[in-house]
Amino acid sequence: MAEERVQRRLATILAADVVGYSRLMEADEAGTLAALKLHQAALIDPTIAEYQGRIVKLMGDGVLVEFPSVVNAVECAVRIQRCMLERNADIPDSQEITFRIGINLGDVIIDGDDIYGDGVNVAARLEGLAEPGGLCISDVVHQSVIGKLDLAFEDLGEQTVKNIDRPVRCYRMLSDPSGDARNNLPDIDHSPELPDRLAVAVLPFENMSGDAEQDYFADGLTEDIITALSLWKSFPVIARNSTFAYKGQSPDVREVGKTLGARYVVEGSVRKSGSRVRVTVQLIDADTGHHVWAERYDRELAEIFELQDELTQQIAATIVPELERTEQKRAVEKKPQNLDAWDHVQRGFACLYEFSKSGNARAREMFEQALELDPAYSAAFVGVAWSHIRDLDHGSGEIRNTTIGNGLDAALQAVKFDQSNSVAHMVLGVLYLWSGQYNMMVPEFEHAIELNPYNAIAHVSVGHGLTILGRPNDGIPYIEKGLSLNPQDLRNYVFYTFLSQAHLLARRYDKAEEWARKAIRWSPDHPLPHLVRATGLGHLGRVDEARAELDACERIRPGYTSNANNWLSLKNSADNEHFLEGLRKAGWEG
Repeated sequence: MAEERVQRRLATILAADVVGYSRLMEADEAGTLAALKLHQAALIDPTIAEYQGRIVKLMGDGVLVEFPSVVNAVECAVRIQRCMLERNADIPDSQEITFRIGINLGDVIIDGDDIYGDGVNVAARLEGLAEPGGLCISDVVHQSVIGKLDLAFEDLGEQTVKNIDRPVRCYRMLSDPSGDARNNLPDIDHSPELPDRLAVAVLPFENMSGDAEQDYFADGLTEDIITALSLWKSFPVIARNSTFAYKGQSPDVREVGKTLGARYVVEGSVRKSGSRVRVTVQLIDADTGHHVWAERYDRELAEIFELQDELTQQIAATIVPELERTEQKRAVEKKPQNLDAWDHVQRGFACLYEFSKSGNARAREMFEQALELDPAYSAAFVGVAWSHIRDLDHGSGEIRNTTIGNGLDAALQAVKFDQSNSVAHMVLGVLYLWSGQYNMMVPEFEHAIELNPYNAIAHVSVGHGLTILGRPNDGIPYIEKGLSLNPQDLRNYVFYTFLSQAHLLARRYDKAEEWARKAIRWSPDHPLPHLVRATGLGHLGRVDEARAELDACERIRPGYTSNANNWLSLKNSADNEHFLEGLRKAGWEG
């Protein structure tokens, strides 16, 4: 039998340890451990998560972290050291917690979740060469950050270190403003205020069943919600290690927000009674302590893991739109001179959801202002792409083709700058639909779901895409799945309309009319559901009602029905003709 090949990869490794750990423990063991736990929860874990690091190993006196990016690792180290300097400002010297940090880029051996090898060993030795509160990096790391970070380093030359059979060239970060090099450490304000950009902390759900054996369900549900929210990528989620420090406590959410740097806190409880379980969840604004959203879920306690998955899906898919709505309102109320790229994007989506031509124009302006502040901001490119999709309601002919092209360019940029952004892949699929590139459309939608199974609109988009391809019966379950994930989504009138259209093409006219009517109740001022209902009613022979829906279309948006055959994007000409035939039966003369 062939010997199993050792798994290796190139990784950036950060090694940190506590200066004088043994002395601190001997002087005050309980106080030292409590201080370390607080620093870890409030600073170290959230900062590592923000810079996309993975904690490989957590020891009493140190931590080993893997990063996908050299720049991220160095920025993370600088942030931690600067913040520790500020956190120690009022602490007696004998009680200060101070770190040394070393960073190396090298080959590592993979062993499950652990890593080891030369790349790790060099990082550990570099840490030993660093000054208290300082940072020491290898030559390859130094070469990688030159010109990318505004930091100054001193070349320490080649150093002979323990258990490494070759000299290691290393660099020490300079932070002394009186020295030859400038003090180029970034200014970081870590006063105890909530961050300008939202972060979410999910506290351990409370087991109120009186049965300690049910802790596993409450803890498992909490962990799954943390994982599910993390898939959205549009906001950081505080790591489990930080939030589970509050297990068994009843903290003030405002203090949790300040300690963990979270703008929103999710908390909940689990209560089991016989064969039923009740899960209660609240989303709270950590700034004010006010509830943003709350929901109660009563379920039969049958297959525990299936129930856990179902609740995770529903809770995560509902929380995100609530967060988005609250953030959009916050951004709209913020003074214009204080807006950052995140705020501009939130304002843009608030304008986009006005579903008007003027709102769309203001939305694109906001997204473009965000890109001026951050030219690689994937979410801003997503917004630009969506604004072009909205413009398709108003354009036709040559203008239509230009609009699709502009939207496609923006969507491709969104994916380029964040390959893991589920929403970016979804909007790219929508633009492939409009451009008639059907072979590219469904794979993008499916990839969006792979990246984030809780993205309701991605499920709906797959279903709509299959409908466009002439497979409405395959598409309907996807649309229904999206609706079940988030029954209160602002865009449900679109989802209902897509479901109506799918039933229409499947020749189930009663169902088509029913879902179009629901869409109109949800959003009576948008013309599309009226148009689809008119088609279904035309096929049902209810001509007077159908004609009234066409009149409603024209009243809401003059000229909308006359453009129907320009924007209809069904792949099969027979499906297009079937749709238009229903309109003609309703009295349409296009």
